[in-house]
Amino acid sequence: MSISLKNIIKRLEPKNKKKFYSKLTKYTWYTFLGGILLLILFIFTVSINLFNLYGEFPSYEALENPEEENILASELYSADGELLGKYFRENRSQVDYDELSPNLVNALISTEDVRFRKHSGIDLVGVIRAIVGKLTFNFAGGGSTITQQLSENIFFTRSEHYKGLLHEVPGLGIYIDKFKEWIVSVQLERDYTKEEILSMYLNTVDFGSNSFGIKVAAKTFFNKTPAELDVQESAMLIGLLQAPTRYSPIINYDNSVHRRNVVLGQMMKYDFITKSTFDSLKTLPIELEYKVEGHNEGLATYFRSVIGDFLRSWSKEHGFDLYADGLKIYTTIDSRMQQHAEASVATQMEALQKRFIEHWGDRNPWIYENGREIEGFIESKAKVTPYYRDLIREYGRDSDSVDYYMNKKRNMRVFTWDGSIDTLLSPMDSIRYYKRFLQTGFMAMDPHTGDIKAWVGGINHTYFKYDHVMQSKRQPGSTFKPIVYTAAIDNYFSPCYPVVDAPVTFSMPGQNPPTWTPANADGRYTGQTFTLRQAMARSINSATAFIMKKIGPQTVVEYAKKLGIKGNNIQAVPSLALGGGGEVSVYEMVGAYATFVNEGTYIEPHYITRIEDKNGNIWTVPTKTREALSKETAFLMLHMLMGTTQEAGGTALGLDYELRHSMEIGAKTGTTQNGSDGWFMGVTKDLAAGAWVGGDDRSIRFRSWYDGQGARTAMPIWEDFMNRVYTDEDLNYERGSFARPEQGLSVQINCAKYDTRSVLTENANDSTNNSKVDVREEDIF
Repeated sequence: MSISLKNIIKRLEPKNKKKFYSKLTKYTWYTFLGGILLLILFIFTVSINLFNLYGEFPSYEALENPEEENILASELYSADGELLGKYFRENRSQVDYDELSPNLVNALISTEDVRFRKHSGIDLVGVIRAIVGKLTFNFAGGGSTITQQLSENIFFTRSEHYKGLLHEVPGLGIYIDKFKEWIVSVQLERDYTKEEILSMYLNTVDFGSNSFGIKVAAKTFFNKTPAELDVQESAMLIGLLQAPTRYSPIINYDNSVHRRNVVLGQMMKYDFITKSTFDSLKTLPIELEYKVEGHNEGLATYFRSVIGDFLRSWSKEHGFDLYADGLKIYTTIDSRMQQHAEASVATQMEALQKRFIEHWGDRNPWIYENGREIEGFIESKAKVTPYYRDLIREYGRDSDSVDYYMNKKRNMRVFTWDGSIDTLLSPMDSIRYYKRFLQTGFMAMDPHTGDIKAWVGGINHTYFKYDHVMQSKRQPGSTFKPIVYTAAIDNYFSPCYPVVDAPVTFSMPGQNPPTWTPANADGRYTGQTFTLRQAMARSINSATAFIMKKIGPQTVVEYAKKLGIKGNNIQAVPSLALGGGGEVSVYEMVGAYATFVNEGTYIEPHYITRIEDKNGNIWTVPTKTREALSKETAFLMLHMLMGTTQEAGGTALGLDYELRHSMEIGAKTGTTQNGSDGWFMGVTKDLAAGAWVGGDDRSIRFRSWYDGQGARTAMPIWEDFMNRVYTDEDLNYERGSFARPEQGLSVQINCAKYDTRSVLTENANDSTNNSKVDVREEDIF
């Protein structure tokens, strides 16, 4: 018997419809009211932190006076207990809403919280969107309002200080934190106007580059007040809020432009700017007048500046405010060695600068490779300065006023090696003046622990902000050769292996010319046979080129990576044999050389040992290590490096006689083509250190390669530093020899016992060698 759908529905209907719907309505209201009561009870239990289930809650006094919260500066200490500096907010000036550019407010609202003026701290639309996004894996945006972000910025409600017992339940803590943020946000919205919330938010956010708060950020990046910011400047600064380092126009310019344009797109989307305005602004470059304020005095100014990015990131990850929570950061820097390093840099760079000025006289030091002066060099540099661009915007590109003001003298305070002086200079004169200064980067570390002991990133942090230890990367010249020889030694070549000083030609398909034959520094080939140790000691290019051809550029790149050189900075090309085809930092090179002293174990140079909060909780920063070389290969490379101070013609024989005869020193000089970069890397049994010297522009250099070579520019800094360290009785560094492998060596290093042909035959005929490289006599002779 068939039953129709209509009959089924009829049977399911209650017999007394009125009574049924009355009960349904009553139970619905009971459920709703019960939910409201439970919500109220939950809010109450959270606010009083019942049984410490939810964690502490910001007091209502603090909520009513958020700017009066107790703020403690974080302190940076050296390894020997000296205060190096502080991270604080004292230089942050508060701004009121009427001091903010409307462009800035519009950029913030359109990007972070478009319904800001319509909600009361909680954006229900945004919350629902975030929930749906998580359920559907379509993450179109978060639900946090500007007010919620402000509550986190001021009170750090997600920090350990505010966690309760229920935070131990996996997955539950995040919901409790979010709910507490909602409560704080509603309270803030009740006590403050929308305009006050916006200004408080912009006063508390981090824009990177040591600029905390919008007033410092506007000054740091554009030398403007917040009220003076135009649309694209406002968009760039608001774009920084998502990730200050990733979108920094100083470190990641392309990322910064892209993020700025995303913010401009949001402003167009919500009708704060027109499409035509968006189209015109998105093509413009970011024009900066960048200058970091503060923290220019005391020791290790470059070091303190560079590690600030790490500390801000660490603090955010662990729920701290670097500028307010009174952290104590203990570094590996030794204040006494730092003083020696800064004194060595100052002494040697002042003398070198004097020689550089005398060398050039009235001529300008910016030259082509052929030695001719670069026409219009200063003019081209002037056109990328923010002041020049401001003049163009104000007067127009063809206006005589631009030239007038660029050449108009004005009061200016400038750097000299005798101290800062006040003088009259035009902007053009200022560019000419500062472009004549040589720069440097120097770092020293303990090769056994990875502790960085000294860090000098330039000649004066007040006037030259750019760090030349970690941030700057330049071609390493011949200081890269030991990495080439490391690959050879680890592939069963011997320090006694013979090589002829003769031309070596590489095929370069598709290039013009199609071959490359590297020349020696003096442009001659002697035809003599040298051992690898002798060849590296004399820095003979043809010998390194021969080794490169035998083992291949890709093998060298792999060993460079093992030794801590970033792979994306170097290319597997033949010129890598001479330090071409890539750029490295002083930080990377010192870490690579330290591996030889540390018996083949690479240890990443590090600068922080522990961080302690005001409650005594301690966090340590793990040391990163890896086995890069065998102990034997590491020692053989030390033996090779010692050749520069022991072999006839060694490039480091110019080191102080007493210094190199009182202990074993492994070293290598380096000079790039035309002397644009001078390097010196050196190791002792307890220290690894390196120096780079050159102009900020590669076209600024000595006229001759001889004057610009690393032995004359960088080596004096290293020598001066080591003499100071090893004569400082408080430091108690002992002179001595490198440790030898306990198991002995499997190869002969006393090359005097063999003539070169016998070594070659022995290497080629040794059936137990399992050589990775095919060694044939016709390749040598």
